[in-house]
Amino acid sequence: MAAAFRDGEASPVEVLRDVFERVDAWEPKINAMYLVHRDAAWSAATESEARWRAGRPLSEIDGVPVTLKENLYSAGDPAPLGTAASDLTPKAADAPPTARVRDAGCVILGKTTMPDFGMLSSGTSSFHGVTRNPWRLDRNTSGSSSGAAAAAAAGYGPLHVGTDIGGSVRLP
Repeated sequence: MAAAFRDGEASPVEVLRDVFERVDAWEPKINAMYLVHRDAAWSAATESEARWRAGRPLSEIDGVPVTLKENLYSAGDPAPLGTAASDLTPKAADAPPTARVRDAGCVILGKTTMPDFGMLSSGTSSFHGVTRNPWRLDRNTSGSSSGAAAAAAAGYGPLHVGTDIGGSVRLP
């Protein structure tokens, strides 16, 4: 993408439009996203496009769409950690991975689903329900990064940040 952005063959705004088409087509079926930040993503893509056109991208991944697992705090967003028994107070600050992708100029689409406290390997959540496998809608994705895995498989852009302790990224 960096080469295409640099050469003007593609733009962050065009890529985001394509990604949102995928989200709109697949999200009702797979339930991979907890939050989708359309307005913020459009603003970030527009700003990134201007940086690329000026020859001043923030990084090689400036303008690249990314999703973040909901346990990676982002300022202004609640983090229910997949459970209905959660405090939905918005977080005051970004977690380090969130801050890093922002600093790199990535376009944050939103937050992906996870099971209760990341403890279930089933991809089932008391807050979100079931996250489905886009390749087989009769199956779920498993793992606590189930939303990130489903988003990746459904083509919601190229980067999806999950977390892993006991197979949360590896199981899906």
